[in-house]
Amino acid sequence: MGSGQWHVEKRSTLKNDSFVKEYNPVSETGSLSIIVLGASGDLAKKKTFPALFNLFHQGFLSPDEVHIFGYARSKITDEELRDKIRGYLVDEKNASAKSDALSKFLKLIKYVSGPYDSEEGFKRLDKAISEHEISKKTSEGSSRRLFYLALPPSVYPPVSKMIKAWCTNKSDLGGWTRIVVEKPFGKDLESAEQLSSQIGALFEEPQIYRIDHYLGKELVQNMLVLRFANRLFLPLWNRDNIANVQIVFREDFGTEGRGGYFDEYGIIRDIIQNHLLQVLCLVAMEKPISLKPEHIRDEKVKVLQSVIPIKDEEVVLGQYEGYRDDPTVPNDSNTPTFATTILRIDNERWEGVPFILKAGKAMSSKKADIRIQFKDVPGDIFKCQNQGRNEFVIRLQPSEAMYMKLTVKQPGLEMQTVQSELDLSYMQRYQGVSIPEAYERLILDTIRGDQQHFVRRDELKAAWEIFTPLLHRIDKGEVKSIPYKQGSRGPAEADQLLKKAGYMQTHGYIWIPPTL
Repeated sequence: MGSGQWHVEKRSTLKNDSFVKEYNPVSETGSLSIIVLGASGDLAKKKTFPALFNLFHQGFLSPDEVHIFGYARSKITDEELRDKIRGYLVDEKNASAKSDALSKFLKLIKYVSGPYDSEEGFKRLDKAISEHEISKKTSEGSSRRLFYLALPPSVYPPVSKMIKAWCTNKSDLGGWTRIVVEKPFGKDLESAEQLSSQIGALFEEPQIYRIDHYLGKELVQNMLVLRFANRLFLPLWNRDNIANVQIVFREDFGTEGRGGYFDEYGIIRDIIQNHLLQVLCLVAMEKPISLKPEHIRDEKVKVLQSVIPIKDEEVVLGQYEGYRDDPTVPNDSNTPTFATTILRIDNERWEGVPFILKAGKAMSSKKADIRIQFKDVPGDIFKCQNQGRNEFVIRLQPSEAMYMKLTVKQPGLEMQTVQSELDLSYMQRYQGVSIPEAYERLILDTIRGDQQHFVRRDELKAAWEIFTPLLHRIDKGEVKSIPYKQGSRGPAEADQLLKKAGYMQTHGYIWIPPTL
């Protein structure tokens, strides 16, 4: 793995039947400094530092080039930060195998304490970074500085201002300064545009990486390959053959102590407006003229700009019973913990096809998938339409898989039909392959300067234009949340909306992930 190449062979009886994926290690002239702002917070501990460690362990971050800096208000030492994050970097079963790499990685981490709006704090941070660059004999201006803002959006503007004033490269001799910002990017169109303007006044768009971790998921990244590298799908992927598209996110737990924070946003801002809408873009977009990031993002923006205004009658909101028991949640809260909304794309490919976005907390199961349901077979001579339609399902999490639901003859002497599937389950097909975490991919993309899987400013604006009118009506109480029981499918009205939209549920068939 130290070579930075990842070679995987499929478990197959065919000779020379292999699946190969190559990554080159990060190696450019000039040292690389990765600065995690909000280093003592939950996001940094649970996502950012583990992703950096995995990249280091796999050989993508060289100890001869990289140094990692944590910055936060907490007054702690280097060693105390290392102790805080140590338990999140490895689990017990592989701790011994990774102990040497863990020790080397932790030594790369230095901590600087200071406020987020203080010149003195950021001057100290710049001094620490510069000392590392000098130690690596890096020419001024050739160094690379990546600032990861694992912070609430409210402090993005002051932090960005301090970075720009005190911590950017002094000249450009092949080096760069880039910033990564986490969602939520505002609460509506106005606040998102204000935030974009404040950051955009300090940094150029190629320097800004708006991270949406769903774009780093394995099967989300597979969408373009599936759609545009397989002749099978090209003639089918349109309104003539597809009845509806569902993009679903479910969690089987509630807000769990985050009620006060969640109540400010709700499920639409938290999941649908960003994660699920990004997936919709990849499902619905036209083929880009190349794989260059800007060409891909151009096509995604065209999809968003083609979405017609959401109708209230095509929205069902829910709030699970017990949500308001959280003392940090107002007793009269209308904030949805569940939402089903139908988006309609007004273009030649998708006119008349409902895109159903569905997300909820405290549901009966935990999963995220894309469900492409095809139209009925005309002239059904087998009289089997009541068994269910053909569906192409992409399971994003857990148990990554793709399967096509088909009607086949049931084995036996009688001519009876049954639903089955063609199944590609990753755990079975790619045994021994470790699927990278989304944050690993996206941080590596940031270092390489690849913005394909990040949200562009005009894309962000178009996304908020779709949902802001509905969100304002919800905030005013004009669209009410319906109570639903924890551990259920959500409000019954949501299933009624799906039926009205033309979704036909399959009865008597359940997909079971194959065992190894």
